[in-house]
Amino acid sequence: MWRFKTPGIPDEEFDRAEKVPITKEEVRVIQISKARLKPGQIVYDIGCGSGSISIEAALQIESSGKVLAVDYDENAIQLTKKNIQKFGISNITVIYGNAKEKISELEKADTIFIGGTGGDTKEIVEISENKLKSGGRIVIGIILIETLYSVLQVLEKLQFESIDITQVTISKSRKTSTGTMMLARNPVTIISATRI
Repeated sequence: MWRFKTPGIPDEEFDRAEKVPITKEEVRVIQISKARLKPGQIVYDIGCGSGSISIEAALQIESSGKVLAVDYDENAIQLTKKNIQKFGISNITVIYGNAKEKISELEKADTIFIGGTGGDTKEIVEISENKLKSGGRIVIGIILIETLYSVLQVLEKLQFESIDITQVTISKSRKTSTGTMMLARNPVTIISATRI
């Protein structure tokens, strides 16, 4: 369905559900670029929500790679499966359950994306460290200041280097009766780092 190599599948191409989050298109593009993906890699998408990161990552790592998408919300799991089918992707495994329990069961990853985690992002980062290969990348999307602070603290304590913090605020156009206006979305902070 998505016939391009570049990331940035428009949000409206994904099936959506109320109360199941999606990483918005422009933020997703930045997260994918920070991951430095290549064919054949193993990728986790923790807090997969609608599956948008999983799908974009799966396209980047090609059929020789594998995405393990984890979420504790049954609605998110069903929506991710629906989007996988819609885009005709075959290299994503969807895992229902608490990430803090499921991560330990997974094979080692080249890249770990951490998104909507229900307030336990710091603990998930700590657990993820031992599951990330040396030289592997972690990419974390954050909207709360408190989460940002706790994640930065834990990354500095653990075996991570090249810690990068990027905050983005996207504005999208909307037609009105008199013209076009720009509407700002909430800022998102993206932290990326490499495991030593």
